Amino acid sequence: MTGLSRRRRLAAVAVIALAAVAGSACSSSSDGGADGGAHLVWDPYPQFADDSEWVALLKKCGTSAGVTVERTGYDTTDLTNKALLAAQQGNSPDVLIVDNPVISTLAEAGALTTTDDNKLDVSAMEKNLLGAGQSDGKTYGVPIGANTLALYYNKDLLTAAGVDPAAVKDWPSLTAALTKVKAKGKKGITFSAIGTEEGSFQFLPWFWGSGAHLTSLDSPQAVSALTLWTDWLKQGHAPNSVINNTQTTSWQEFATGDYAFAENGTWQLANAEKLGFSYGTIAIPASAGGPAPAPTGGEFVSIPVQKNTGRYEASQKLVACLTNADNLLTTDTTLSYVAPVAAVQERQASADPKLKVWVEAVRAAKGRTGDNLGTKYPKISESLWTAVQSALSGGKSPQEALTAAQTAATTR
Repeated sequence: MTGLSRRRRLAAVAVIALAAVAGSACSSSSDGGADGGAHLVWDPYPQFADDSEWVALLKKCGTSAGVTVERTGYDTTDLTNKALLAAQQGNSPDVLIVDNPVISTLAEAGALTTTDDNKLDVSAMEKNLLGAGQSDGKTYGVPIGANTLALYYNKDLLTAAGVDPAAVKDWPSLTAALTKVKAKGKKGITFSAIGTEEGSFQFLPWFWGSGAHLTSLDSPQAVSALTLWTDWLKQGHAPNSVINNTQTTSWQEFATGDYAFAENGTWQLANAEKLGFSYGTIAIPASAGGPAPAPTGGEFVSIPVQKNTGRYEASQKLVACLTNADNLLTTDTTLSYVAPVAAVQERQASADPKLKVWVEAVRAAKGRTGDNLGTKYPKISESLWTAVQSALSGGKSPQEALTAAQTAATTR
């Protein structure tokens, strides 16, 4: 890409970012930008203070790379906007850690180097996780870890209902379990179907588990997935509150002890240990059996384009240090992530048997921007969550809702 075309593309993308950031300013080179002496690292972990293990690792890796690390943690949305604006201004950080769906946006804007350019080794990374950082055959970063979705279950409720969670292998056996729980006067399953990315994120395992593809939102397989959810509401297996539930409020419902199942992620593991009842986890089943592909969460470590290309060598060393096996184990344990490397996943599952289900779920997972969807995904996702809302509220049938979604996704 020529410098002129790259600047034009960055400018076009940054217009959107400017509107979203609502006037907040990006740091300039005068206050320590990438042209300064320190190596700048931006990450989406503002919860980690300067005395945290994460920041200690950044500084250790900086030392091994021969540079001083200057780190700033931002809110995820704010980070995306700042990264786009910094790229437009020619003032990007040396290392950028961003949510995996953002990679395609930054790559299309010409803001990131490829692993061919920066010589980062991604050969050990699991291919399904690496896919979220790929576009048009090029890879734009290294996954630092992943989270995804599974089904938590209340052991006490299932035992009382005569349900063996190990026998829940497909949609019919799951619905049969919900029916038994309801017969005992309890509630079946809770999840998040809110009209945001969270709703799409939670629907995707069922969508993909039906055999559907995001390029055909109104396929018979897709309709079967949405019909599954709408039938659960009609039959009283899931509450009407799912329409407005976030993943947090859905978890709060499960924590009451009244629900047999809850769809949620690895980020609830610490809260699960505080539940007032025994719990377990199983993979979300695909329609015909086996684990459904769930969407991956988690971040990529990337190296933005720099005017001073001499900075890349130290950046490569810094990223390689952050993503080597030993450091990944420490980092992913801290973040409640599953590692992107099979050998490290095995070490995690060996150290904590409760992670075995999560490792299996991550191995079956898919990147939301995969299949070369890239920046098309946000439009598809909005169309999908709109369809889910419409069908669950009774406004349209699953077929009508998804037909409208397909039309919207291809005309926006």
